[in-house]
Amino acid sequence: MAICPICPRRCSLKEGQIGFCRARACINDIVVPINYGKVTSIALDPIEKKPLYHFYPGSKILSVGSFGCNLRCPFCQNYEISMAGINDIPHQNVTPEQLTELALKLADEPAGNIGVAFTYNEPFIGYEYIRDCSALLHQNNLKSVLVTNGHINPEPLAELLPLIDAMNIDLKGFTQEYYDYVGGNLECVKQTIAAAQKKCHIEVTTLIVPTKNDNPEDMEREAAWLASISPDIPLHLSRYFPRYKSDIPSTNIARIYRLQETAQKYLKYVHVGNCG
Repeated sequence: MAICPICPRRCSLKEGQIGFCRARACINDIVVPINYGKVTSIALDPIEKKPLYHFYPGSKILSVGSFGCNLRCPFCQNYEISMAGINDIPHQNVTPEQLTELALKLADEPAGNIGVAFTYNEPFIGYEYIRDCSALLHQNNLKSVLVTNGHINPEPLAELLPLIDAMNIDLKGFTQEYYDYVGGNLECVKQTIAAAQKKCHIEVTTLIVPTKNDNPEDMEREAAWLASISPDIPLHLSRYFPRYKSDIPSTNIARIYRLQETAQKYLKYVHVGNCG
């Protein structure tokens, strides 16, 4: 048996067994990433799409994703890859050197490119690939960005943080009851936000799901807590639409703006998304 050290689940795996995230397995009594370098999605995106509004605004960034996730959000927007395993979805093998070479090539083109964003599925479960790629990116004066659920243990996070320039961290909600709904641990994500804010640029996203995490009192507590770390942390409030296993109706736009007003009592930058 081997224990996976990456997230609070600490999956205990027998030889050949794949963990909850579908991306890590026990091989030769060690838990290793079976999604290392296996890219399912790649695109040159505006940085604002991450969303990162306050990190090199107006720039482009090469965005890559693999497969797997260590949460189980019923409304997952990228479930085709995040809920997939190694045999469920086409992928291409991309070494850290090849990814860095592509990022450099795009940086020289007219649209430009500031680096690589690890996104689309949960990047932290492929922690070793992020580490190796980010070291090479920094050697070539490129940025490394994560779009993550923040569900990672302190030890691997501490190893990665010196290599990361920016993160958008999903704060799914502000009660453990809600995190039970998505299969996670609120305190873990809060620890990630607090630690990351000391080392890199961060922005936070909360997807507002009707009847689940749209309580103004919870938003007040969330915004006040973020402001206790720094009132300069940008918060993105995103409108939910039915997806994957969730048939809850879409979020009322007026509700989003009400929650924005609540959060603005504490935070300088509160943006709304998917309301157009």
